[in-house]
Order: sequence, then C-alpha cells, then structure tokens
Amino acid sequence: MKSRMPLGDFLVAYLRRAGVTHIFGLPGDLVLGLFHRFGASRGLDIVTFAHEPAVGFAADGYARSTRKLGVVCVTYGAGGHNIVNPVAGAYAEQIPLLVVSGGPGDAESQIAGVHHQVKDVEAQCRIFSEVTCTARILKHPSLVAEEVHETMRQILAESRPGYLEIHRDMVDVEIPVPKSIQEWDGTFAAPASDARKLAEAVADTSARLRQAKRPILIAGVELYRERAEQGFRRLAEKLGAPVVTTLLAKGVFPMDHPQHMGIHVGPFSAGAIQQRVRAADLVLSLGNQLTDMNLGAAKPQVKRERSVWAVGGRVNVSLHTYTDVMLKDFIAKLAREKLPRRRERVEYYDNLKHSPLREGSRAPLRINDMLLEVNEFLASSKGRGYDVFAESGDMLFGGLEVRLREGGTYFAQGYYASMGFAVPAAMGGEIGTGRRPLVLCGDGGFQMTGPEIAFAPGRGLTPIIVLVNNGGWGIFRPVTPRKDLLEIPSWPYAEMAQGWGGVGMRVQTRRELREALCAAHEVRDFVIVECIVPAADSSPISRRYIRASSRKASAPRE
Repeated sequence: MKSRMPLGDFLVAYLRRAGVTHIFGLPGDLVLGLFHRFGASRGLDIVTFAHEPAVGFAADGYARSTRKLGVVCVTYGAGGHNIVNPVAGAYAEQIPLLVVSGGPGDAESQIAGVHHQVKDVEAQCRIFSEVTCTARILKHPSLVAEEVHETMRQILAESRPGYLEIHRDMVDVEIPVPKSIQEWDGTFAAPASDARKLAEAVADTSARLRQAKRPILIAGVELYRERAEQGFRRLAEKLGAPVVTTLLAKGVFPMDHPQHMGIHVGPFSAGAIQQRVRAADLVLSLGNQLTDMNLGAAKPQVKRERSVWAVGGRVNVSLHTYTDVMLKDFIAKLAREKLPRRRERVEYYDNLKHSPLREGSRAPLRINDMLLEVNEFLASSKGRGYDVFAESGDMLFGGLEVRLREGGTYFAQGYYASMGFAVPAAMGGEIGTGRRPLVLCGDGGFQMTGPEIAFAPGRGLTPIIVLVNNGGWGIFRPVTPRKDLLEIPSWPYAEMAQGWGGVGMRVQTRRELREALCAAHEVRDFVIVECIVPAADSSPISRRYIRASSRKASAPRE
C-alpha cells in the first residue's frame, strides 16, 4: 500500500492484505473497470458463473467451508438485485461476505435515469442495508480508506455480509491511505470476554455440573463459526455425557464418536433422543440458536431453569445472564475445571428404517434406502472425508439422517433454507478447501442453479451430486390438494451431465445406487447420480415437518 493510490488499486491491495485469494462475480458495464482491477495478475482468482444467484451461493459455500471472508463483485441494478437473496441467506445464517457493486458515474446519473436504475441512484444501497450489517456508497475520496476498513471490521465482528458500492467514475480516483491502514497487518482483534463475568459464568456452571446426575450437551453451529469445536470435544469427553447436535451443527462433533447420540430437532428427533433430553437434569446448549428449524417448529423442550445456554456473546445459567462472555473462552475455561465424569452408555439414533440390502431385489429405490446407502458409502474407506452439502427442501430434512465420519463436514442453509443453494455452494466449498463434496439435491432445487455445474470442468471441480428425481416439488405434496401445481419439466439429468463435461448415472434400485456411488468415487470429474424415486416418497422427517407447519399455519388464532 502507498500513501496515495487509485481507489481500485487500493481495494485490491487491501483485500490481498486481508488474506483474500478468491473473488466470486460476474462482469457488467457499470462495474467493468473495477472487475478488470480484480482480474489483473495480483494474486486474486476470479470465479465466474452464469447467473448472480450462483455467485452468491458459491461465495457463501466458500466462506462456510473455509471460515474465511467470501467476496462478491457484481454490476449495479440487474446484477446487484439478482444477488439479494443469497446475501439475505448469508445474513440470516451469519456468514461473512463482502459484496462490492459498481454503479453509474456522477455526471451521467445527473443528466437522466441510468440503465439498471430502479428508483433513484441510491436505491440499491438502501435495499442492501436491509440484508447486511453495513452498506455504504463510497463517495468521498478522503474517507474511502477508513470506510473500507470499518466495513471490513463490522463484517468480521458480526460474521454477517457487508456492502460497498463503487461508482465507475471513482475507480481511478486517487485517494489518501492513512498510515495506520498502510501498516495494518491484515487482522482484526477477536472480541474479548469480560474476565470477571467469564469467571462467574464458569463457576456458576461448574457448580451445577457437579450437582447434575444426568447432564446432556447440545452442540450448535456457533462452535464451528468460532472455531471452538476442539474445546467442546475436550469438555464433552471430560464430562462423559451424551452429545446431540442441531441441524446446522452436524459434524461439529464427530458423528462416529462414542458419545454422539444423534441430531436434536425438537419433536422430530428420534424418540430416544427426545426422551433423553427431557430426562436431563442439566442441559448444556452451547452455540445453539433458537430457530424454528432447530426446535422442530415447536416450543423448546429444554426448560431454562435446568439449562446453560451459551450463544451470541452471552451465557444464561438457569435464570442468571452473563453478557460479554465469548463462547470459545467459556468452553475453554470450563474444560479446565475439576468436573465429575459420567460413564453413560450412548447409542446413536436416527429416523431411518434400517434394513439390509437384499440380493437380487429390484424394488424401486426409496429415499429412506437412498439415505442408508449414502451413509454406507460415507462409512466406507472410499467415502471418508467427504463434505456433504444439502439442498433446501426434502434433502434438507433428509440430510438430518446423514451420518458423517470424522474428517467430513455438513453444510446446509438450515435456517434461511433457500432452494438453489447446494450445487454452487458445494463448488465454492471445493474451491476453498480442495475437498471433494457430496451434494444431496432434489430435482426442483437442481433446476434452479444446478446447471452451473457446467463450470466445474473448467476449474477442475469434482462434486458428486446425488439427485432425487421425483418429478416435482415433492416436499409439498402431502399438504397441497393441487398436485399439478408441483410438477416440473422432466429433464434427462444423467445425459445432461455428459453434455456438460461430467459423468451421469441413472439408478432405480438400491443396489444400483451402491454401485454408482463406488464408481463415482473413482471418477475424477463431476458426477450426477440421478436417483429415480416414487413421486409420493419423501424423507422420514419431511412429511411430519410440513404437516406440522401446515397445521400451525391453519390453526385459528386465540
């Protein structure tokens, strides 16, 4: 960095200093100058897709899997508005993204309305202010460097998206760079706990743990976001108590660990998990957010007076609240306390009907058996280490039954739940980590963003997409009288994979799926395994969840 430099060059230097290596975007006339700055040979890899929603989902998947900043660059208006939904999802699920948009020059915007403009020049920034933690138009050269720095600080402090709009006549404007930013080391200090509150929260929790006879731990997604999963594992092993995780936190505690009991999603959990949670005299809920998806669209099964709930920089110990206590600090200090160890025998539970594969069976493939075979594959020597990305819809609930092995992580929009997430997010994840993903996707979700897989061969990406072909929006069939409204065109998915430069396989039985997954593992290209299932079939939880939500929506108000 220099004391004075063009804004575009400063932004490139700043992002490189911050450790950014990839930018996801699409060019457009009002951002072309800035896009070319990013595309110059300066250590930034530009990742493009066919449509902006895929750009946003890919950056989200990159940020989730690497736990680093995802950066998006789009044009003004048509491009920026296309990406609002993925950015909203990242905000809801606390994913750090920097969104950079172009915009019209000052002179041209004063003459008349500029193409891509909707209401007035600043309308797009106002829209993004609703789905980001901070949104700014960089107007004043003397303030640009500080505004960029403050935007980045807010994004990383809140772990949510931020927005910068740079109009095309500003890209080459020379700006001053304060010495403090020139000498910045590229990092921001992590929020610190209040030492006194931390000590009291730990002492209060320790006293309750010493009294508890049947404690249980619930692992939430903030453990992963704050890199606290190793400390959580040490604490869990020290206590010897059962561990359940929420939907978003699958994989944050090894699912093949002897203390792992399964996934807790309120009344949609396996019966044994519900009973064990209700029977607990102390529940340690660590990093777990109160959302309808985590709670199974019901009231919490855990009473506050017999729980410790640590999330969002605070710890609630029964009816006591300790603010300014960071989750990672709390877990690390608690794990160093002298605590009693239990020796409870723990079994893993799910909602699947377990049955062996019968030799010679030609029974139609059902989603229950498809999930059994995915678990069988992930448990095999070939399947270990895969990351799993689940599409919203039936596969979001089906993904609850997927049992990852140590070394693999699970990703889904388990709260915002936008369809179209999984395929581009998996590609972004593989770009960031180099690990091969396995994608669970329905045909409806695939028709939204799945064709972006055509970009995989050019980047050497190799996801395995297990695609459920049931001919429509299957998750809503149990509650919709007009089934014809849920139908979608029939695509030859396996054949399309071949045309896009990958490998396609079409399976109709459980045996064929087992063989296809093993074969897909050996292929060094992307693979679509098209699974033909009955139209009325769905995952074990989906039907129950949708019906419960439907009853809740139609219930008369008191």
